[in-house]
Amino acid sequence: QVQLVESGGGLVQAGGSLRLSCAASGRTLSSYAMGWFRQAPGKERELVAGISWSGGNTFYVDSVKGRFTISRDNAKNMVYLQMNSLKPEDTAVYYCAADRNHGAYITTPFSWGQGTQVTVSS
Repeated sequence: QVQLVESGGGLVQAGGSLRLSCAASGRTLSSYAMGWFRQAPGKERELVAGISWSGGNTFYVDSVKGRFTISRDNAKNMVYLQMNSLKPEDTAVYYCAADRNHGAYITTPFSWGQGTQVTVSS
């Protein structure tokens, strides 16, 4: 089993940037595709970005394309989400997740972190 811990959330003004980090322990992340999800109050959890196990392929939901960048460092067992040009509608709890499938579009996440709050003020 792999344990995931997110960090890097916070309060930022619209137009600002944040970098989320996801640290893994227990098993190496290199075997898994990884994704960042978010859940806003009253809304379902949605996949925001995904990255294949090798890092060669990525996926982004349309609303964040051109603003967010997912990356991974398998040697450090870390996954990152760089978020630029943040908007109030990006406000949510952000979770990282591991998927045993290798593709960038995360379909069967099996391990989740506890989440980190991102709040974007207007």
